[in-house]
Amino acid sequence: MKIKSNHINFIAVYIRNMKRNSSFLFFFLFWLAANTCFAQYRKIDSAMKIGKAGYRFTCFNRNLDKNEITVKPLGFDSEAHELSFYVKGRVKGVQIDDLNNDGYPDLVVYIFSNDSITMGNVLVFASEENKSFSPISIPDVMLDGKLKDGYRGDDKFMLLEGTLMREFPIYKPDDVKDKPTGGKRAVLYQMVPAEAGGFKFKVARSYDTK
Repeated sequence: MKIKSNHINFIAVYIRNMKRNSSFLFFFLFWLAANTCFAQYRKIDSAMKIGKAGYRFTCFNRNLDKNEITVKPLGFDSEAHELSFYVKGRVKGVQIDDLNNDGYPDLVVYIFSNDSITMGNVLVFASEENKSFSPISIPDVMLDGKLKDGYRGDDKFMLLEGTLMREFPIYKPDDVKDKPTGGKRAVLYQMVPAEAGGFKFKVARSYDTK
């Protein structure tokens, strides 16, 4: 098959332009990759209620190391005010539930350590009879000698009949990244009254599966 001369000229011009614009192309591809990762963590602005009370949650998910979140109570007593503070990581999602069966809504926030969604954490804003609310977090897996064995992140969370369930793969010492061979571990957390007032999470049970 013969290639016409005008086609050859077009290809030559295209190659020259690509070389001339290589810097632009590099920065464009870098921008595209960065924004593809960021698209997984878009701004969250959501209002959720159980009955007449609930929360409005706002997070722009802009900064991985200093990510501002704002929680505004809805339908609470007048003395309950919104909270704004920074967390480390990006917020993947929020849910509402009554985690301690006291008839008042609790806001559940799922936070992950980086853009590849590795190590997760859960922050819960617990209502105190809709007069106020306070944030509590689940215990750190790495501080539990039993649970941290084989843990490398890749957390999944779900709400299950008033409890919070965490599941992650178990890595054996010789396992390579993304190829765990030790099965899975499930951890069930229960929200209970704290000794100093308010609430806290405790591990209700845990089990491993192959």
